[in-house]
Amino acid sequence: MKIDNLNMKKYHFIAVGGAVMHQMAILLKKQGNHVSGSDDAIFDPAKSNLQKFGILPLELGWNENVITSDLDCIILGMHARADNPELIKAKALNIPVYSFPEFIFNQSIDKKRIVVGGSHGKTTTTAMIIHALKAQNIQFDYLVGSKLDDLDFMVDLNPENKIIVIEGDEYLSSPIDLRSKFLHYKPHIAIITGIAWDHINVFPTFESYLDTFKLFMESVSDTLILNNEDAELLNLEKKTDINCDLIHYETLPFDINEGLTTIQFSNKNYALKIFGKHNISNMASAMHACKAIGISENDFLESMQSFGGTAKRLEKIYEIPEKKCTVYRDFAHAPSKVKATVAATREQFPTRKLIAIFELHTFSSLQTDFLNEYKKSLEGADFASVYIDDEALAIKRMERHSQSQLLQAFDYENLEILNQKEDILNFMDKMPMENCVYLLMSSGHLGGLNFVKWFSEKN
Repeated sequence: MKIDNLNMKKYHFIAVGGAVMHQMAILLKKQGNHVSGSDDAIFDPAKSNLQKFGILPLELGWNENVITSDLDCIILGMHARADNPELIKAKALNIPVYSFPEFIFNQSIDKKRIVVGGSHGKTTTTAMIIHALKAQNIQFDYLVGSKLDDLDFMVDLNPENKIIVIEGDEYLSSPIDLRSKFLHYKPHIAIITGIAWDHINVFPTFESYLDTFKLFMESVSDTLILNNEDAELLNLEKKTDINCDLIHYETLPFDINEGLTTIQFSNKNYALKIFGKHNISNMASAMHACKAIGISENDFLESMQSFGGTAKRLEKIYEIPEKKCTVYRDFAHAPSKVKATVAATREQFPTRKLIAIFELHTFSSLQTDFLNEYKKSLEGADFASVYIDDEALAIKRMERHSQSQLLQAFDYENLEILNQKEDILNFMDKMPMENCVYLLMSSGHLGGLNFVKWFSEKN
């Protein structure tokens, strides 16, 4: 049953410090509701944001006494455990408990739901759709996986809006709901950008990973948009009972000249700020989604000319024009993403030396059994290194991989293995500073180094 925000006054967030969770808490507070939260660890920017809006808990940890019978709803974050004392008491008091994807669906029952799924490209594709909607002055709700430059928050819910755009994550919903998040959304329009095995701590086999995407495809009611260039996805399609209109998309024709990417469509040229075949593919999928809600292809592509990408997705962080030296950072943290990012940069700058630094950071990527998925992913780089933070390994209680394991897994000649942040600096000191591109890939912190400062001092 749909929760009426007009009458809903008391929310409590268990594990309020999450990226989306804390912003949803702030949103509900701004809408005039009473909002409280708890967590056993809260870091910035969530800590500062919650404090600003008076939601930061006075003490860290869990306290069942904050759960009272007058609460209308509990919103449960993935960070909490199933035996959380606040959760146990909420259940005893029969207070409704929602994961955040459940809550999002609950608040969007009456809206047109556009959901972007896939192992890669979700944030960028979602951002493209949002950018096009804003260009057409169409009001909408949204949920994205990271902060976008032209949005104040990662989530927005307005009862007046008729459309919601959702980045559909396949990760688990909550500690008591082990379904993928995107299975809650029941999209009218859905995109799947591609399938490449990820989250092996949740999906121990590729087959189990495929199964959740199959369920997602079967949940779409109106239009399903699939990448026609992804073999795994096309194979899964054959095994799936699809009960909606089906659209297959391909990468739009594009040209690269002097570092500028231009799309050719319907006898028109559209110059872009972004680059990379994977991004042009994402753009094609977003175009079809926007067309399904009444935005023409030409209007969509017109808006894409001002689309600057998203943070940490081939984001330019430094440039020395006179030396033809450019530095990009990217969130690439899985084999398919690393491969696409390296290939895109190579294609965009064919005559420059490409220097790639990749941090193995996620739990899945650090698994020895998963390492071989990275085979040839750094191919195309002139110089490449892999950084594994010893401190991160200790936190995850994992052993350091041997050099031979990593060299064999990546299958890249002369790959340098780095374990300390000083190793990163030593590696960079040996690299050229003219006619080059530096590609920094990580979902972690790359030793917490200030790369802009380093390049500024070297310039």
